[in-house]
Amino acid sequence: MKRREIEALREQVRCAAVLEHAGFAIDAKESTRRAVKFRRGGEIIIVTYEGRGWFDPLSEAKGDVFRLVEHLDRVGFLEGVERVAALVGFQITEPEWQPAKDGERCDLSLPDRWRSRRRPWPGSSTWRYLSGERHVPTYVLRAAIKSDILREGPQGSMWAAHRDQAGVLTGWEARGPQYRGFASGGAKVLFRFGSDSPLRLAVTEAAIDAMSLAAIEGLRHGTLYLSTGGGWSPTTEAALRDLAGKPGVQMAAATDSNPQGDMFAERLRTLADDAGCDWTRLRPSREDWNETLKVREREKRERTEGGGVPHARRRHQGKLRPAEPALDPDGRDAGGSQGVMKD
Repeated sequence: MKRREIEALREQVRCAAVLEHAGFAIDAKESTRRAVKFRRGGEIIIVTYEGRGWFDPLSEAKGDVFRLVEHLDRVGFLEGVERVAALVGFQITEPEWQPAKDGERCDLSLPDRWRSRRRPWPGSSTWRYLSGERHVPTYVLRAAIKSDILREGPQGSMWAAHRDQAGVLTGWEARGPQYRGFASGGAKVLFRFGSDSPLRLAVTEAAIDAMSLAAIEGLRHGTLYLSTGGGWSPTTEAALRDLAGKPGVQMAAATDSNPQGDMFAERLRTLADDAGCDWTRLRPSREDWNETLKVREREKRERTEGGGVPHARRRHQGKLRPAEPALDPDGRDAGGSQGVMKD
């Protein structure tokens, strides 16, 4: 087959066709227009460049449609070309995207775009989204805002800052009621929330999960809550190695409770071993930490409503005692975290 014919095939067959034919399905919740996530069991492929490119977020594998067939089917280039040719005309399932328009002025630099947005405040759209829909407690929101890691995104979305080892802003995770993505022109490194001199690194896959775990643990002293933004770039790996290389540090792989999270945790274990860092697996009782937090808050509210008054008490042997663990002034359990499973 001539080079011109191969180029024509590359234009006619998108990576999505290969994946759908191979039994992968779109994860709409975890996808954006620019990066569509496909799943098949524990396997994940991210399709980019309007369907012309792809990468495996848990390995170094990436490329065009031909490399994708080679990667999935373990075949050589010539056989891969034949299999791609067989998919000409294959009709893929097109997702119905409804993202909010981010309204960013991309002619500005990243720092200028960040500074042009206000910090969330009580009653703002981002505050209502994080507090109302995501159930992030007020004291956690105030601590994050004080650390200058949150901004008001367009149409009720949240911007959560990613910074490098020197503290330089590299981009932000954008999350909203109907939108998820990353800053145009930005680079994923790490979202960082918590201790400036940590002895414990809690690594999650999303900024909202990092804040949710912080809420469940009551902003545990000496812990730095991190998010990779769902990626594993060389800059992310370098930043994690830098943190894990500090004396006496423990790494907690607080990734999702699913096959992808388990694979991510194993990657963190390898990194920790290489850095001589202690390692543990911290698993949410639901699929992710925000779902765990939401269940926890709903159960707390149901207990309160069932008792008729806040902090319902019951009689026991002629004395009044709390029916539930005591709460500190910020509403956190004084006795420790809930909804956490450790391996």
